[in-house]
Amino acid sequence: MNVAEIKKTDIANGEGVRVSLFVSGCRRHCKNCFNGVAWDFHYGIPFDATVQEDILQSLVPDYIAGLSVLGGEPFEPENQRALLPFLREVKRRLPHKTVWCYTGYTLNLNDMKEAQANAEVTRELLGLIDVLVDGPFIEELKDIRLKFRGSSNQRVIDMQQSLFKGSIVLYLE
Repeated sequence: MNVAEIKKTDIANGEGVRVSLFVSGCRRHCKNCFNGVAWDFHYGIPFDATVQEDILQSLVPDYIAGLSVLGGEPFEPENQRALLPFLREVKRRLPHKTVWCYTGYTLNLNDMKEAQANAEVTRELLGLIDVLVDGPFIEELKDIRLKFRGSSNQRVIDMQQSLFKGSIVLYLE
């Protein structure tokens, strides 16, 4: 997996000050995507041990609320496989930090509705995410008044409560 960008003090992609990891690679190609440069799986730098440790160290300060993972598309199968061990390590070392993840795919509680986003690691990956913003960006539904999403079809989901209750629980209406 490659990394398109890392923002070490981001306030736009989740609650509080966050470290945002933008992964490379997306097959969805939503019209007027804000990050089309990250569609290319080879864009950016390799997600190697040095990059991962840099992100982990950036999460340590008390003023950092957590990690946000965006793209590109984190739920492309090859990206899921690279993110899973990293998110395990985030949760192991920094259990009090929240993990937000943005995907153009739509959640069907235990996996994604679109088969191409399901991999052998999808369920475990979902279990490591605190808040999932799901659904494709749809230009015709764009609304700049929405918090933490670009179009009104997208949902901000409390993943842990959703998994616990067995039904989708919205984090934000």
